[in-house]
Amino acid sequence: MHSDDHIPIQNNTNGRQRFERHHTARYYFHRVQDSLTTRISKLVCAIFLTLLLIVAIITFILWLSLRPHRPRFHVHDFSIPGLSQPSGFGNAQVIFNVTARNPNQNVGFYYDVMLVALYYQGQNIGGATLLFPFTQGPKNTTVLYGVLINGATLTVNNQRWMQFQADLGKGAVVFRFDVTSTIRFKISTWYSRRHKMHANCEVGVGRDGSILASYREKRCPEYFT
Repeated sequence: MHSDDHIPIQNNTNGRQRFERHHTARYYFHRVQDSLTTRISKLVCAIFLTLLLIVAIITFILWLSLRPHRPRFHVHDFSIPGLSQPSGFGNAQVIFNVTARNPNQNVGFYYDVMLVALYYQGQNIGGATLLFPFTQGPKNTTVLYGVLINGATLTVNNQRWMQFQADLGKGAVVFRFDVTSTIRFKISTWYSRRHKMHANCEVGVGRDGSILASYREKRCPEYFT
């Protein structure tokens, strides 16, 4: 073999370029495919989050509109005629006028028997059944009016009447007037479970036996048990 003999070397430049071009095309194809998949995933997530937000807003609005508020009780009038008479306990009576307001827009109340009780210095001195079961519609006000009469629904003896007189000497006789009932919330034809409702109204009367101005139209604290 002659020293100047040689084996021809094939120029592979074009093949390498073709391979590189082929590799680059696949690379960009995968890049585009990944980008498209990411965009679709982001779009699906955005749609899902938007729907979730819409459902949350609708649920919140429904909750606000259907969330039941407690009934509101206010004392409009309360009096004990003849309180200034030292020997008037024999004909003692208590006249009261209280309102029960349903402040809800779409929620009604169903009351079982409604009871009232009068307390003086923590002792029950009278009471009565005021209303039998009834339904109170939304934005409705019910007037609770009644008279407690000594010997029937009121218990006042001479000693207690004298205690009233002693308080009058200090400027006012203060009582606690309670309204109790079992209540259910009503939405369309659906009723909630029963709740024991209490409204505690503090009322004070002056020397003439009429309610003092500071107690008139006063809202009574309510609570459930």
